[in-house]
Amino acid sequence: MRSFLLTLALATTSFTATIAHAEQVNIYSFRQPFLIEPILAEFTKQTGIKTKVVFAKKGLIQRLKREGELSPADLVLTSDFNKLLQLKEQGLSQSFELSDNLMSIPVQFRDSENQWLALTKRVRNVYSSKVRTTDLANIRYEDLADAKFKGRICTRSGKHPYNLGLIASMIAHHGEADTETWLKGVKANLARKPQGNDRAQVKAIKEGLCDISLGNSYYLGKMLQDPKQVIWANAVNLNFPNQGDRGSHINVSGAVIAKFAPHKKSAQALLEFLAAKPAQNLYAELNMEYPVSLQAQPSALVKSWGEFKEDKLPLEKVAQYRKQALKLIDKVRFDL
Repeated sequence: MRSFLLTLALATTSFTATIAHAEQVNIYSFRQPFLIEPILAEFTKQTGIKTKVVFAKKGLIQRLKREGELSPADLVLTSDFNKLLQLKEQGLSQSFELSDNLMSIPVQFRDSENQWLALTKRVRNVYSSKVRTTDLANIRYEDLADAKFKGRICTRSGKHPYNLGLIASMIAHHGEADTETWLKGVKANLARKPQGNDRAQVKAIKEGLCDISLGNSYYLGKMLQDPKQVIWANAVNLNFPNQGDRGSHINVSGAVIAKFAPHKKSAQALLEFLAAKPAQNLYAELNMEYPVSLQAQPSALVKSWGEFKEDKLPLEKVAQYRKQALKLIDKVRFDL
């Protein structure tokens, strides 16, 4: 622990030296407090800058719009890429300084105009029953439309940001017409109407309601740590799709500096801190997500799931097809 704190101190010195005195960073967070509080505590310990968090699952973007120039928010933490886009598109973010530290984050995980920065990666995996499926290690997202899976697939709403991003990436790779055909095929293979969250789909597999589901990888780690849900986790295999071609689809959590941040310099310092290797490692340990920094490592548990190839398609490119993806979901009546 001592060596970790020493490394953390060295990593943060370069971007905190310009702050003359301790300030407070006001954070609007879509991420639950217990996921980020240990990281923010380290930030305060190393910099002297206090943090204040307003957490809400919904409504923070509307709140920022209402508050306008009087908003106290300095930094907004999001739980998915969709909200990063909304913040930029609605003029609620401002550009950050692209330091050497932030340039170490791969270009596909930061906005070309420096309006948002990804902080963690989420893989859109395929979960499968250990009992009722054969080896699906070579599965592709495209295979989910195969008639052999008829009545065997569970998923949450197609309009959820995680699935919306995946469908948008399918349009980017295959075009709108082929994606529509694929989406119709997936719908035809559903065991039930889309419902619940990613964990609910794994529960459904355990209960025999379906054999396959879409879900982010970190939920497996969450379930393994939950005494009531570990039985669900132990009933499934975690598969990384499209390993023979483009790689698995990636979604992200991230951050923006608020448009009217009263403490922009401190907000920049926190952004730098969250992107640095020590905090990225801590993020990975606490949340079982993949770090965006190439210098950081996943947790031991996440590493045990094996290495995988990820889709390198820039998130900005995927975002271009988000509205088309939403129209397709309605067109094929996916959620109905």
